[in-house]
Parts: sequence; C-alpha cells; structure tokens
Amino acid sequence: MLAVVNDATFLSGQFLLAMPGMGDPRFERAVIAMCGHDEHGALGIGLGATIEGLTLHDLLDQFQIAHGAAPDAPVHFGGPVEPRRGFVVHSLEWRGQDTINVADRWALSGTVDVLRAIAEGTGPERWVVALGYAGWEGGQLDGELARPGWFNVAGDTTLLFDTPAEERWTHAFAAAGVDPRLLVIGGGTA
Repeated sequence: MLAVVNDATFLSGQFLLAMPGMGDPRFERAVIAMCGHDEHGALGIGLGATIEGLTLHDLLDQFQIAHGAAPDAPVHFGGPVEPRRGFVVHSLEWRGQDTINVADRWALSGTVDVLRAIAEGTGPERWVVALGYAGWEGGQLDGELARPGWFNVAGDTTLLFDTPAEERWTHAFAAAGVDPRLLVIGGGTA
C-alpha cells in the first residue's frame, strides 16, 4: 500500500473530480477520495456513484456476517481496478489491523474486520463502503493532472459522509466556487 504523505505536492486527503468531457466513461462525474499519493503512485476510492442492486447487507451475507447494527447502505463504485475488492473509507476513531490514516481527515480499511465491527455496532461512527479502486503508477497521475481532465479540491469530510453520492460531484465543484456547467475540456484557438 502507498504511504500517506502530508505534502502539498501530493493529493492524499483531497478529492479528485472528473472534469466534464473527460472522455473515460468509467470516470463520468467521478469523485475520488485520494487515500495515497506519493512518488511511487496513487490510490483513490471513487465515491461519486453507487453500484445498483448491491448493498452492505448483500456484502455481509457474502461473508456470512449477521447484519446486526449495520444499516443497509449502498455500496459505491470505488474504481475500475480490482472491482471485487472491498474498501471502507471511515472516520478516524476506529482502527483495524490494516487501517491507514489519510492526512488526518479520514481512514481507509480494506479487510473484513471493519465490516464485522460495523455489523456489531463497534466499528467507525461514519463510513462509506466501496468495491474497487482507482490506481496510478508512479508519475502517472501527475502526468494526467498536467492535462485537462481532473480537478482537485480539499478533502472535506462533510462531502464524504453527509452528501449523497449522486450529489457529491456537483457539491464539490460548488464548494470550490466552480459551476461545472461552465467548464469545457478543450480550448479554442484565436
């Protein structure tokens, strides 16, 4: 797993927003919580769309975990890499065996112990479940950021935990003072 770096040149603890017209349908209106970014690569969890027909209770059933205290929350499309691998982006007060603190804004866990804890009512207070992730090799994301396609904004936990998935993209741009309807991916020539 990537190191979490609190360095202004890296995006750990921020959100990446897909620009309109990016050209990759997998990232249409994507909101990606950047959980690791350093010179070796980057890893983010998509939180801008949910997987239709799949809920937390379905995942718990697959692991034979009683639902207990867990609400039947949607599961997010975390990204196109390893789409069957699960992640939980959550508040910082809970820590499991593989939990990573992301820039003191949120945490990331990727083992079944976090699901058990949520079901038992002993897990993190706030959480979002996702399958898959977005990943970049060393320098790849930096190269993509040099071209139009991505816009990064501060890692606001209100956006993460209090905003419905289908509203995150618009709300994130609005919080940055940008109206995404006015954005274009290409520029003209004069």
